[in-house]
Amino acid sequence: MRVLREIVGDTTAIARRFVGQRLNAREVVATMSHDGSLALVLVRLREAAYRHRVPLFGSVARRLQTTLFGIEIARDVRLGEGVVFLHTVGVVIGGDSQIGDRVMFLGGNTVGSINNKGYPRIGNDVVIGAGARILGPVTIGDGASIGANAVVLCDVPPGAVAVGVPAVVRPRAGQASSQALDD
Repeated sequence: MRVLREIVGDTTAIARRFVGQRLNAREVVATMSHDGSLALVLVRLREAAYRHRVPLFGSVARRLQTTLFGIEIARDVRLGEGVVFLHTVGVVIGGDSQIGDRVMFLGGNTVGSINNKGYPRIGNDVVIGAGARILGPVTIGDGASIGANAVVLCDVPPGAVAVGVPAVVRPRAGQASSQALDD
């Protein structure tokens, strides 16, 4: 059953992120009891209901996740494996945004469109700081970090850091800037 494989994959990926490669049953159960993991389970169940054309379930599950966890994820959003919602309250992911594997949302985040001109594509292993906004048809590269309260309106290359309002993209400490290499 696909949905069960997805839920097990999510739980394992999330537990490994916090505990490491060696997992025991207690750590997996603890991961499953976290609000962010439970919200992700509801997303996976909603996706399965839509795939199998189960009437009303997706709508009820969406309202449950919003009521219980304060998180709103649109129907057409694609979440990768092991997405972590460290704090679920105030997270809004809209439209057809694509979120990669093991992305970590630290809370109060918005991922959405500006004037209906497209939605973000977020790579794998990205950390999105508390209160950060990622808006419009931008691409966030693998391993990038978005600072707390940043407002990202432009692409962020892999491994880079985006901070500020509007966000300024900088290389991660220890990485050479591509501009510096061109000079």
